[in-house]
Amino acid sequence: MSSTESPDARTVPVVPPGRPSRVSEGEEVRTVTLPGVTLAVRSRPPRTEGLPPALCIHGLGGSSQNWSALMELLAGDTACEALDLPGFGDSPPPDDGDYSITGFARVVIRYLDASARGPVHLVGNSMGGAIATRVAAVRPDLVRTLTLISPALPELRPQRTAVPTALLAVPGVASLFARMTKEWTPERRTRDVLALCYGDPGRVTSEGFALAVAEYERRLELPYFWDVMARSARGVVDAYTLGGQHSLWRQAERVLAPTLLVYGMRDQLVSIRMARRASRTFRDSRLLTLVESGHVAMMEDPDAVARAFRDILADTATADRSASPRG
Repeated sequence: MSSTESPDARTVPVVPPGRPSRVSEGEEVRTVTLPGVTLAVRSRPPRTEGLPPALCIHGLGGSSQNWSALMELLAGDTACEALDLPGFGDSPPPDDGDYSITGFARVVIRYLDASARGPVHLVGNSMGGAIATRVAAVRPDLVRTLTLISPALPELRPQRTAVPTALLAVPGVASLFARMTKEWTPERRTRDVLALCYGDPGRVTSEGFALAVAEYERRLELPYFWDVMARSARGVVDAYTLGGQHSLWRQAERVLAPTLLVYGMRDQLVSIRMARRASRTFRDSRLLTLVESGHVAMMEDPDAVARAFRDILADTATADRSASPRG
């Protein structure tokens, strides 16, 4: 995967721009154009200069907004950015139509190479965790530490509550679901998503729920919404079936960066059982288990995630100073 170009590039129609997503106070969103892809990059200016760079990657159906709370907490620790993966958030679909884990990893690598920000503290949630794992394995020079929040690594026996999401990968299911739920309100859709992703949806404030509804409504207006969801879900399922050196677990074994693993005890999409396997597989890892959290701990308990992230950041900085040659 040394090349950043997709082997099966194709031309796709130009997509008309939709309404932009919400930008929280203190945040900035800029557009980055790279060969074959245009990315929206969300950031919060660091409180001081010279802070180490960090990059966050969202999961299936998510966007860079998923990282707003964590970025605000870490503004004094890192110069943090969050990508909208192609087809999500404010980023249009990729020119080559590649929504595989490898295709998304190429995009992240392409962005890091172009921005010259690496090595970064790379953070990923769910599908973004699988993408971050692949990036860290094939380009260790770009990753200083790796933080994985409920990473979508292959499970032989996935939870029953995760099956409906996986079914989106089956050809025709996404479009069928879209037709069957055509009359559903954005409020109902949002409640269903929160019930699936949060350990306790009651932790979402009324203001937070209203903002989530508005964002879901915005996404449903995008002509490519269901197609991107289906293709990305297929990309996750396909990654689960890869064996040999391309297996995500085999690549996890190759990761050299210190790794923070975050799992929620109430996660309905990634089983807490996988935490033990992940701890054994990543060679330099530490584990944070959150009793009340579900699938998106950086949104449910950002304070706990920020504390654990600061710990690995401090330990890495200490190790860097110890390893520096003395003059």
